[in-house]
Amino acid sequence: MAENTPLGFDTVCLHGGHTPESNRAHLTPIYASSTYTFDSAQQAIDVFKGDEKGYIYGRWGNPTITEAEEKIALLEAYGLKDAKGDPLQLKAILHASGMAAICTMLLGNLKAGQKILTHHSLYGGMHELAEKILPDMGIEAIIIDFHDIAKVEEALNADETIGLMYIETPANPTLQCLDLEVLCSLGKTYGLTVCVDNTFATPYLQQPFKYDVDYVMHSTTKFLNGHGTAIGGIVVGKDVEKMSKGITKMHRLLGGNSNAFDAFLLTNGLRTFSLRMERHCSNAMQVAQFLEKHEAVAHVNYLGLDSHPDAAIAKKQMKHPGAMLSFELKGGFDAGVQFIDKLKLCTNAVSLGTCDTLISHPASSTHMGVAREKRIQFGITDGLIRMSVGIENVEDIINDLEQAMGKTPNP
Repeated sequence: MAENTPLGFDTVCLHGGHTPESNRAHLTPIYASSTYTFDSAQQAIDVFKGDEKGYIYGRWGNPTITEAEEKIALLEAYGLKDAKGDPLQLKAILHASGMAAICTMLLGNLKAGQKILTHHSLYGGMHELAEKILPDMGIEAIIIDFHDIAKVEEALNADETIGLMYIETPANPTLQCLDLEVLCSLGKTYGLTVCVDNTFATPYLQQPFKYDVDYVMHSTTKFLNGHGTAIGGIVVGKDVEKMSKGITKMHRLLGGNSNAFDAFLLTNGLRTFSLRMERHCSNAMQVAQFLEKHEAVAHVNYLGLDSHPDAAIAKKQMKHPGAMLSFELKGGFDAGVQFIDKLKLCTNAVSLGTCDTLISHPASSTHMGVAREKRIQFGITDGLIRMSVGIENVEDIINDLEQAMGKTPNP
């Protein structure tokens, strides 16, 4: 291989971010140490000042964590160039959860008196944060339809205190897909910080930095880990200096750091990330096509179906429609609960992105804390079922869905 030949995406999943350590371990070990030593007082001074690279304290960083951070930064930047035409450089900070990563990003960029411009059908945790926690800190959220670009621009013209645009696409759990190119261009025109939650799509399917966003967040708990073994979150930033200083300072003081064991599990999951995603996506398409024909189903939200209103947007900015879908059962809330109780293979759990198929009923679980009228307004209806399609044999997934719905598909 020529020295400057770029590595493939799959190869980066395996080898990206890895630095051989002194004992020549094949994989980066779990550095189970709360603190780190120095050879001299001067070395401590140099490391604290940033003049010399080194680790100080577990809350501030760890070699196991560093590999996970650098690997995900490489995946988000894969194949992208900066304004000078050089390979895009990003910095990532691993957190104890996706919500911790979101909080670090928000509080590192907003002050009291500023507002967030965001959209309907957000992840329930983010929605509650925006409505119940941030207002007490003097930070308010304006929630509008991001499909209506005229309304987005009207909101920006009407309020100069808007400092940040927050986008989640595809959104949880309605799978609405938002046009990153249009929204990011508009956000930059108005001088906003633009951030994207890329959890559902992952860098395998979508790279928001292609559209000049400032930050990308993930719940690494989901597809990046892929095995449901560890909670985690990450914020990836384009302004490496700000990430290294202000955002890092916010992260350390808030205390939402990850740990070496969870980072080790995440890195191991990433080694098979691209292979898993290929199977997840293939299975999801077949499941969606089955559900669309079933007489018990009112409609299916899957970006790979022509019936989804955002199918064209997804095709433009995503490699594949993805592994997530949701569908509305005709019987409403009771039908949703009964369906969940009849499942035999698919797992009733509120997470997503694991190797096995996970199914949840948002109205009775993840979005229970959202007022019903708002939930309905956002498309999270009483009979809505969210599904993270796993890598099992797809015939087995479909058979389980069919028996749980208790009806036969239309011809």
